[in-house]
Amino acid sequence: MESISVFEIIKIGIGPSSSHTMGPWNAAEMFLEEIKKFQSLQNVKEIYVEFFGSLAKTGVGHGTDIAAMLALSGEKFKEIDTNTIDDKIALIKDFNQINLGKEKKIPFVYGENLVLNMEKSLDFHPNGMIFKAIFENNEVLERDYYSVGGGFVATKEDNSIKENCIRTLYPCHKGEDIIKYCEKLDIKRFSDLIYINEEAWRTKKETRAEALYIWQQIKECIYKGISKEGILPGGLNVSRRAANFNKKLLGEMVFTDAEHWFETVKNSKIDFTKVTRWISCFALAVNEENASFGRIITAPTNGASGVIPAVLMYSQAFTEFNSEEDIIRFILVAGEIGTLFKKNATISAAMGGCQAEIGVSSAMAAAALTEISGGTPAQVLMAAEIAMEHHLGLTCDPIGGLVQIPCIERNSMGAMKAITAAQIALESNPSKARVSLDQVIKSMWETALDMNNKYKETSEGGLAVAVNVAEC
Repeated sequence: MESISVFEIIKIGIGPSSSHTMGPWNAAEMFLEEIKKFQSLQNVKEIYVEFFGSLAKTGVGHGTDIAAMLALSGEKFKEIDTNTIDDKIALIKDFNQINLGKEKKIPFVYGENLVLNMEKSLDFHPNGMIFKAIFENNEVLERDYYSVGGGFVATKEDNSIKENCIRTLYPCHKGEDIIKYCEKLDIKRFSDLIYINEEAWRTKKETRAEALYIWQQIKECIYKGISKEGILPGGLNVSRRAANFNKKLLGEMVFTDAEHWFETVKNSKIDFTKVTRWISCFALAVNEENASFGRIITAPTNGASGVIPAVLMYSQAFTEFNSEEDIIRFILVAGEIGTLFKKNATISAAMGGCQAEIGVSSAMAAAALTEISGGTPAQVLMAAEIAMEHHLGLTCDPIGGLVQIPCIERNSMGAMKAITAAQIALESNPSKARVSLDQVIKSMWETALDMNNKYKETSEGGLAVAVNVAEC
């Protein structure tokens, strides 16, 4: 089994969805590279993209179409000024033209060159898409891609393990592997084992730097979220609430930057009620940014991007486990737990419902908080198990295909469950636990396979059909 770096699970992303926005964006970039290998962008006469299954059914709400057009235009989601997205898409639609890879302008008609096929699904995965390029000499290049969760993209051909895949020194593909290596190496902290394995990709110094960069981006994202008011895009008329939470907790203070705001939060008077309100505020802020094409941290997906930031911010602002080293270890453990779910189940709501997104993120956060709070490796895994156990069967039923209802509030719930799971694990003896993390991951996957497709990010069941979008 291929090893996965923690920074493939926790990484810079753009809203509103990792599987429905970032995945198609990555797929389009991959197709541009395929074109360059086949001939050149200058030789392309026409280009087509067709989305199927869940990608098509919730594509508009998740910005799947927008992501494809921006990527085909040569835009990078890590670099693009998100304030310019609407104008760039308007130019493509108004002029029926796309500047392919910023190299050649060709005709591009929305609805003809880009199609959302809601009647058909590809067999390999619910999030399937086909790209096709026709060249000036009438040669055709066609490729199918599948967005498998967290921004990851697969093809039928490369779905199996590659001979040249990265393998870590102590591969941890299951929870039992973690316990085995920690005992064998006499490692008392799970994160020390992760430090060793991450050297397969980068130095320890680089790993620390990347984790701290992630933390800085989390603070910036939350600060942006608490600084904005108004209505979220998409037509549901959902109001931003994080800014109001912040004002009620801190008053009408004016902040110079994210660091000034964060220090103010840390130094504010708190009680139990205020702490819980802050946790909700942190999660809401991130997911309101995500819902409006903001830059966020994918952890492990965009729809669940508020849980890890909320719990990490909680630890940094309101607990004694708030050192730079705690930040790094939190992110390492959270990411590693996410890899276990990706390898043995799924982190895609289109495959497993929201248990695969909010459930996984809550398990990641619970494990990470337990780690920095002094928990043993066994307690860390126990915390992850507890958090996921109480998300089993959670459906994905976004109203209007938008990551707004119930997604935004659901991140607050996931954060609260994570903190509770960590507290329970820290007060428990893992040797007496009746359910292991590996067992709960297996149960999650079996539940995903049994779940009706209408509850898997199709907007065809649950709240998505109970609420009349036209009345919103």
